[in-house]
Amino acid sequence: MHYRVFYLFSRTGESVSSTSAVEMTAKAVCEQLLPRLQSEDDFIGIVDSADNILQILCEPTPDRYWLELPVDAARASYGRYVSFAELSDVVSSLPQVFERSDIPGLEYRPW
Repeated sequence: MHYRVFYLFSRTGESVSSTSAVEMTAKAVCEQLLPRLQSEDDFIGIVDSADNILQILCEPTPDRYWLELPVDAARASYGRYVSFAELSDVVSSLPQVFERSDIPGLEYRPW
């Protein structure tokens, strides 16, 4: 399954904007991008076929990442903290269209 992906890796300065998102499979994201999440400014956005976005942000604490499904209209997101192993599992098993029910343990957080 293919998704559109955007990201920023602050150490290297490498980025792809959301308007220029590149097409990648979940496997490619897991192999090529997830290991590059190393500093707290690093993030990855994955866009599904219905234009839903799954955002992944690197936290300053080792082996801790914030995974969220933003809801712009509500100015909030559904998210949770995950380890790298959990993150890899979630990304490798993403459905064609992201639903909150696909990712257990998400909590509502206003911005």
